[in-house]
Amino acid sequence: MSTRKKISIVTPCFNEEANVEELYARVKKEIEALKAYDYEHIFIDNASKDRTVELLRGLAARDPRVKVIVNSRNFGHIRSPYYGFLQATGDAVMLMVADLQDPPELIPKFVAEWEKGFKVVIGVKDHSEETAGMFAMRSLYYRIVASIADVELKKNYTGFGLYDAQVVDVLRKIDDPYPYFRGLVFEVGFDKAVITYTQPVRKRGISANNFYTLYDMAMLGITSYSKVPLRLATMFGFVMSILSFLVSGGYFVAKLMYWDSIPFGFAPLLIGVFFFGSVQLFFIGLIGEYIGFIHTQVLKRPLVVERERINF
Repeated sequence: MSTRKKISIVTPCFNEEANVEELYARVKKEIEALKAYDYEHIFIDNASKDRTVELLRGLAARDPRVKVIVNSRNFGHIRSPYYGFLQATGDAVMLMVADLQDPPELIPKFVAEWEKGFKVVIGVKDHSEETAGMFAMRSLYYRIVASIADVELKKNYTGFGLYDAQVVDVLRKIDDPYPYFRGLVFEVGFDKAVITYTQPVRKRGISANNFYTLYDMAMLGITSYSKVPLRLATMFGFVMSILSFLVSGGYFVAKLMYWDSIPFGFAPLLIGVFFFGSVQLFFIGLIGEYIGFIHTQVLKRPLVVERERINF
């Protein structure tokens, strides 16, 4: 029986026929060069519509270290990767996306930091080859969430990293049907090492992320780890009610004192109605996000439903 440590690489994928074979080859090259480790490469496919599953079957037929989970439908970008992560059996588990924007060539650095005793080794992109505007928007989001979160969060950390089996065991005990993985990693604690890297641009295929998925991730991070927006809504409403009372009182007194010279007018009334209406709608929407998050937690639906497993 082998006494070598085992590294699990977990890759979520959806319509990644252009990338999965190259990713497999690059991961294999890096880990086999380490010599002292066994490994498994788990691909969890979110019901791809292209040839991704066909290619994964081929890889699994040639290499028993390739394991494949095929979901019964698309369960989204939050649940499917986390479920695949929990299926790993290695002494350490590494989460790596299929689009090659998490460089496999960093695997030796992650393993070296893990061997120093760090239970969590995270990748933080200090630069990105994507457009400057998109990178700036992402950085701004990470900065905002980190500043209002109840736990420490790391800017420009996407989940790319290596996690000791002890960390994975703790996460398995957390019953969360819609987990914010980046937050859970910091929620459970443990000493962390940080590896910075430049994120390459996607060269092939089309990203599954769109405005909705990015918004979903952003709101999940906020509603999962901060009550600050709700408290701001309460404080803002209290302050505005006081100001409204003072303004209306002042206007009433001025009208009594200068009855003929101050017209009633519709402009102040319309401005006030539309302003307060927009503020109320904004905060009602924000509260709705929190209620929706609670609703998801209460339903306790499974993370995913599998259609097939290969090589497990």
